[in-house]
Amino acid sequence: MSLMERLYLPAIFKGMAITFSHIFKKQPTIRYPEQKRPFSPVFRGLHVLNRDEEGRERCTACGLCAVACPAEAITMEGAERLPGEENKYREEKYAARYEINMLRCIFCGLCEEACPKDAIYLSETFAPANFTRKGFIYGKNDLLIPDPKTDPVGYEKARGKNEPTTAGAASSN
Repeated sequence: MSLMERLYLPAIFKGMAITFSHIFKKQPTIRYPEQKRPFSPVFRGLHVLNRDEEGRERCTACGLCAVACPAEAITMEGAERLPGEENKYREEKYAARYEINMLRCIFCGLCEEACPKDAIYLSETFAPANFTRKGFIYGKNDLLIPDPKTDPVGYEKARGKNEPTTAGAASSN
């Protein structure tokens, strides 16, 4: 063996030892449908317009969330509650039109902090994929949490309760 071959052999064996040591280590891959990765406590997902326990919308169209939004992703129009709509809206004024442009949103959470009525919060849901730009502009009907009177299971699921944990070994909090 030449001098050059003798210098390369220890380096090759060292590299092979590292490679073989990694083969027997536990894989960091999480098999998604079977195991769900736990979210960080500060994760911010899709926006949700909240309702109270009686099913009435909490939003009073004060506009503080739209003012606090640095990306100007929130637009709303307020309207006065009509007689007979007391079971739909908590206050005299409500948001007749409420839209969030998810293409502009930076998920900073300032809208959630600015809301005095806890009407909007960021959930642990990812934004779904879409093929059109218009599909990323969510209206009031897309953002509203289900009514607890008509859909109690959907209401609890949207609030983050009654959700089975299938994270298995991946959740080590």
